[in-house]
Amino acid sequence: MEQTDTTELLRECNSGIKMGIDSIDEMLPDVKSEKLRAVMLQAKKEHCDLGDETHALLTDVGRQTKEPHPIAKGISWLKTEVKLAADRSDETVADLITDGCDMGIKSLSSYLNRYTAADKDVRSITRRLIASEEKLRDGVREFLR
Repeated sequence: MEQTDTTELLRECNSGIKMGIDSIDEMLPDVKSEKLRAVMLQAKKEHCDLGDETHALLTDVGRQTKEPHPIAKGISWLKTEVKLAADRSDETVADLITDGCDMGIKSLSSYLNRYTAADKDVRSITRRLIASEEKLRDGVREFLR
């Protein structure tokens, strides 16, 4: 059971990381503020580092990474495109990031509660990912109007 919980938690983290990076990349071209851009790029770097870490651990146990669910990815993309088409402001980007981070934090917390037998190091990675999402959400707060 522990091995299954460990690999499933890793796969969910890796999938969420991919979704976060894709979302950041999708919105970066619309960012006007250098400060907002810096916050987003720092979050992307943290996500990439955690993604590399989760990918390496999955490879070590002979498991493949998990792609984000196509429907979730599609809905996220559509929401982003519609909101940005209506208003390409830093406020809109901050609003989208806040919503995405909140969803990520909720999902990751749920996975921590579901995969209770996961290895402590993998649970620690998940907590670091949650902290990164919280930091990003808090970092864009000043752009909300």
